[in-house]
Amino acid sequence: MSTIHARFKLDYPGFSLDVDLCLPGVGVTVLFGHSGSGKTTLLRCVAGLQRAVGELVVNGEVWQDATTTLPTHRRAIGYVFQEASLFPHLDVQRNLEYGLRRVPEARRRVGLKQAIDLLGIGHLLGRKPDSLSGGERQRVGIARALAVSPEILLMDEPLAALDLARKQEILPYLERLHDDLEIPVLYVSHSPDEVARLADHLVVLEQGRVVASGGLSETLARLDLPIHLGEDAGVVLDGEVVEIDANWHLARVRVGQAESHPGGPVSLWVRDSGHPVGHRARVRILARDVSLALDRHDDSSILNTLSATVVEVADDSHPALSMVRLDVGGAPLVARLTRRSVSGLELRPGKLVWAQIKAVALIG
Repeated sequence: MSTIHARFKLDYPGFSLDVDLCLPGVGVTVLFGHSGSGKTTLLRCVAGLQRAVGELVVNGEVWQDATTTLPTHRRAIGYVFQEASLFPHLDVQRNLEYGLRRVPEARRRVGLKQAIDLLGIGHLLGRKPDSLSGGERQRVGIARALAVSPEILLMDEPLAALDLARKQEILPYLERLHDDLEIPVLYVSHSPDEVARLADHLVVLEQGRVVASGGLSETLARLDLPIHLGEDAGVVLDGEVVEIDANWHLARVRVGQAESHPGGPVSLWVRDSGHPVGHRARVRILARDVSLALDRHDDSSILNTLSATVVEVADDSHPALSMVRLDVGGAPLVARLTRRSVSGLELRPGKLVWAQIKAVALIG
């Protein structure tokens, strides 16, 4: 299996970085944390832009160890910054070709046309950068990074400089990269929304240290992490649209795998977003939108009521609150409750409850 092993140690006044990570060599790994946590510093170490003691092995190829340090220009990377640094005197076509010329034809893994099609920029090729919107410039910058056929695509908060409308414009294109390319992506972000939509693997950094690293669903369900996510604490589950209720404009998404779960495999009703049956999608369930009961109640407005088992109970960041991790047919779920409710329901690991899910967001 393809892997990226990154071990770096760096000290300078007021900050130190000390990480040792083994990351999947496919999919999107999001480096998440507050400002100053070390996300960009780690990305720059991978790119060779920041000198640090350590080791970097990408799919079996040594880029850095005790005796070897490849300079940045010899590392097969594509780098996307917060703002696309396009050559202002060149049109979009020639900006893309500038990156392409760096790569011998035998090493080209991504064709220029493929990059143009993936980012939807074919109609922009004859335009100069100063005539593009912020979202268009960033899409061109991503296409240029892909044109060098990188072994890794590095993205440093590529949406941070965009307003909400431009972010919503570009996110579907980032999802296409996720779905259509085999190039691993290291993506720096402090946005829980971007994590939910893009991440396969999540690395949480704090003060230059790794506090969590793992698959998205399991890492988000860890009860020692909500303090990092606040009101955005919750889970993201991969699923499949299995039914459309055209009468009520709803779709049913199957997310669980346990056939033995009461009522069959776990599924959730969400608003119909126009996806056909069979479409692979993600659902996001925030902890604040989950309540628990000891008995099933069908006389309420809540569409999704699922049998669940309590796995763990932990204190939240406020003394009045607790976090409860649940297992729902093999899928993790997290609920934020008052400590009074936890006591009144006598919640403890192994207890069977009914999870009432007030809102489910379909993403992707």
